[in-house]
Amino acid sequence: MPSAAEVKERIETGIPGAQADVESDDNVHFTARVVAGDFTGLSLIEQHRLVYSIFDEGELGGTIHALALTTETP
Repeated sequence: MPSAAEVKERIETGIPGAQADVESDDNVHFTARVVAGDFTGLSLIEQHRLVYSIFDEGELGGTIHALALTTETP
């Protein structure tokens, strides 16, 4: 199971320049606030899809049971 720190690192590596704050009480359910310039001009759904695309198929809904996102531009 990934830790909140590992999920944060994956997001920040997958979206260069992004800043992520990730929390989890059980390393299965995560809450993340992601601020990234790459979100500029994207709809909320597109922003979330960009974050979700960082993770391997089956990872979301698997080892990461839930990832609640808040996305913002700087």
